[in-house]
Amino acid sequence: MNEPHPSDERFMQAAIDEAQAGADEGGIPIGSVLVHDGRIIGRGRNRRGQQGSSVLHGEMDALENAGRQPARVYRESTLYTTLSPCPMCSGAILLYGIPRVVIGENRSFMGEEALLKSRGVALEVLDDPDCIAMMERFMRESPELWNEDIGE
Repeated sequence: MNEPHPSDERFMQAAIDEAQAGADEGGIPIGSVLVHDGRIIGRGRNRRGQQGSSVLHGEMDALENAGRQPARVYRESTLYTTLSPCPMCSGAILLYGIPRVVIGENRSFMGEEALLKSRGVALEVLDDPDCIAMMERFMRESPELWNEDIGE
């Protein structure tokens, strides 16, 4: 693991805020932010239920909301996500060359962290208690919604 950056807590809180907004909308509480040069350039939350989408996970929504960026911007950015990235989101991380991903928690779901590491992506897992509690509550209260996507 790499050393956390001083701003990790602030940016993870922004991802948590996105996750909470998604939960408030009746969706899956997973949020993400894309950060370049110390500022958030894209915010997102899982909007599968809200938008009837098959691909709008938190990370994908953050990338979409960042808009089209020059390749170097992605290569200089950090992606913050409240939950370990699934195969689809990990593919997007690799496709755009995002070099660092900060993960709120990976207890509820272990995504493609081994793949990301094998391709040189620096990962930091925070084991954030708010992220853990949010997912535990959601999985307990909405198992059918969780299971239709990446759940068991």
